[in-house]
Amino acid sequence: MFDVKKIRKDFPILNRKIHGKKLVYLDNAATSQKPKQVIQTLKDFYEKHNANIHRGVYVLSEESSQMYEDAYEKVAKFINADGMEEIVLVRNTNEAMNIVLYSWAWDNLKKGDEIITTMMEHHANIVPWQLLEKRGVKLKYVDINDNGTLRMEDYNKLITRKTRLIAVVHVSNVLGTINPIKKIGKMAHDHDAKLLVDAAQSVPHMPVDVKEINCDFLAFSGHKMLAPTGTGALFVKKEILENMQPFMRGSAMIKEVYLHEAKWNDLPWRFEAGTPNIADNIAFATAIDYLQKIGMRNVRDHEKQLTKYALKRMSEIKQLKIYGPLDTDKRGGVIAFTLGDIHPHDLSTVLDDFGIATRSGHHCAMPLHNRLKLAASTRASFYIYNTKEEIDYFIDALNKAAKVFRL
Repeated sequence: MFDVKKIRKDFPILNRKIHGKKLVYLDNAATSQKPKQVIQTLKDFYEKHNANIHRGVYVLSEESSQMYEDAYEKVAKFINADGMEEIVLVRNTNEAMNIVLYSWAWDNLKKGDEIITTMMEHHANIVPWQLLEKRGVKLKYVDINDNGTLRMEDYNKLITRKTRLIAVVHVSNVLGTINPIKKIGKMAHDHDAKLLVDAAQSVPHMPVDVKEINCDFLAFSGHKMLAPTGTGALFVKKEILENMQPFMRGSAMIKEVYLHEAKWNDLPWRFEAGTPNIADNIAFATAIDYLQKIGMRNVRDHEKQLTKYALKRMSEIKQLKIYGPLDTDKRGGVIAFTLGDIHPHDLSTVLDDFGIATRSGHHCAMPLHNRLKLAASTRASFYIYNTKEEIDYFIDALNKAAKVFRL
């Protein structure tokens, strides 16, 4: 049973007051708060186990190494990958995309090849591929419909025999749109192209199975799913990953080094140069344990109920415009909106006076905002510890903001 009151007790920061008012945290699409279990894991590691991994035969090093390898296995199991040999632990989704860029695309794509992405992408799934345009690789974009869903017919127009990669976000961090990844993946594979999924807004919020999706690459960030910042993962099918060149080079990622050559380490260690983010990734595993105890289907159901309620309440406010699909079967717990002619930065500032944390700006999706003819938007995003009572308070604050700006 999902008990939000019990869950909230695990998050110390929710007791904090902002401007004399209790914190209402609605910026979960940017980063999530951390439960005391994750915080305690960090404390325990540094107090009891701290040592470098894979480099010592003494107890502390062996303990750290085992805990770190266990983290790899838990990440793999969480998304149903075939073990740690299909996982690279990264600092964030951006780093994961750059590994695909430099370790796969750089060697496999040539002048005349094509990449298809979409208008709703985060910059992490646009900017890396722009570098390949300088080498003659063509970058194409699938447009969106008025309701914020992908214009699926564009794929049939854009895919050619030269398409090598289809890169798509699973859940938009602005529109909340849940894209039909399996259908897009089938189109990619039917044309001998690879499928890359930006899962930064899906893995933390719903069950994700890389085998069911049948993706070739999948990237997500740990800090958006209760883990510390500086954590995340890249999934790559083993037959692809074992033929990819290391993104960074130096110590630890090698098996043998000579004056003029080196032999790479086994998977996944060849993609970790130097000392990795040991403690935070061990805490990443604790965050996964926490979410699995709740159940990802329960996480999704809770957010779906919150989103449906928030959409209903927000639609009652005059001059408030919501972007993205209104069908909660097709959207995650992210709502970007504008309120009359109030600048989103001004609106978020007023909301902060009420202790409400929202995001304003283009949310690292400037091309999408340009497509929507918006300079910026305000975004509210939900997670496991948010409540309907917080949404009611949020709606009340929006109405008061409207009066302040005389809408």
